[in-house]
Amino acid sequence: QVQLVESGGGLVQAGGSLRLSCAASGRTFSTYTMGWFRQAPGKEREFVARITATPSVTYYADSVKGRFTISRDNDANTVYLQLNNLKPEDTALYYCAAAQGRRFIVRAYDYGYWGQGTQVTVSS
Repeated sequence: QVQLVESGGGLVQAGGSLRLSCAASGRTFSTYTMGWFRQAPGKEREFVARITATPSVTYYADSVKGRFTISRDNDANTVYLQLNNLKPEDTALYYCAAAQGRRFIVRAYDYGYWGQGTQVTVSS
C-alpha cells in the first residue's frame, strides 16, 4: 500500500515554469513505477510522463516532450515533474500515480495508487 500527496501547483504565465512534487509513503518506493497524468475540465485524464522503478527509464507524452522532465529521489520517497515553457493548454489538474514493479506503462488503468491532484493553471 502506498499513499501519494502532490504539491507544487499554481498559477503561472505562459512560458513560465513550475515543479510538481509527489511524496509517497512506505518503505519500498524504489520498487514502484511512478507516473504523472493530467485532466482538464471536460476532458479525459491523459498520460504525461512515467519513470520506472530502478533502474529508472523515463517516457513522455509527445505534447510535453522537451518541456517537462520527470525524476525521482528514492531516498526522499518523492517523484518530481519539472514543467518548463508552460502553455495555456497545459492547464489541468495534475495527478501522481504509482504501480508496483518496473513497468513500461502509460494507461491510467495500470496504476493502482493515486494522489488527490494539484492544479496547474497557465495564463496567456
